[in-house]
Amino acid sequence: MAGTGYDRQAAEDYRAAREVPRDGLDAWRAAVAEAVPLAPGMTLLDVGAGTGAFADAFHAWFGVTVLAVEPAEAMRALIPASAAIHALDGRAEALPVPDGCADAAWLGSVLHHIGDLAAAARELRRALKPGAPVLIRNAFPGRCDRDLRVRFFPETARTIDGYLGVDQVCAVFAEAGFARVGLHSLPQQSAPTLRAFADGLRRDADSKLRALDDDAYARGLARLRAAADADPEEPAVSWMDLLVLA
Repeated sequence: MAGTGYDRQAAEDYRAAREVPRDGLDAWRAAVAEAVPLAPGMTLLDVGAGTGAFADAFHAWFGVTVLAVEPAEAMRALIPASAAIHALDGRAEALPVPDGCADAAWLGSVLHHIGDLAAAARELRRALKPGAPVLIRNAFPGRCDRDLRVRFFPETARTIDGYLGVDQVCAVFAEAGFARVGLHSLPQQSAPTLRAFADGLRRDADSKLRALDDDAYARGLARLRAAADADPEEPAVSWMDLLVLA
């Protein structure tokens, strides 16, 4: 997995700018509950856990134990401390967990950080119980037009165009014994209003925004603030995909 060079400030900026508030994730909670019957006593493997927002959410939502695997020390240090959430130093290609230990795996916005996806798929097959699903939250080429960043900073679509597509990801995981079960486009509310979203943007904390030149970023920010002025009550809702494999 790439992108491990975070210091403490960068990790805190990421948490402040990129994490979606828990109350903005209702659709995701419902979709996960439909995909897998998580319950207390079960274990979720969170691969590329970042600062632990979803690790904490999964425990709060379903009462599961979470094995939160994150290679960046500064990110891992911000994962909420809990007897039910275990922050582990590791990578998707070499998971530091026993065979058959997890009832589901979660990969949240991490596919494009994995250097060897085939190795990661094999590791997930090893770490999961038979029939346990992999839940992948990600942006995919050709399916990102309702992403807030693409809406206001359309040049960011070029970055997403470089990601593996849904069919390519499914093909890689098929070699490890996984089949596609479902693909759902789901909303998430990042901020109460577009203005609040604009005020909270931190360009350095977002790899897609960092990739823009200054003029493209300025144009996008102007579009965003104009939309916020035109409809001060519009919530900052973005859409991403949930790909379910089992």
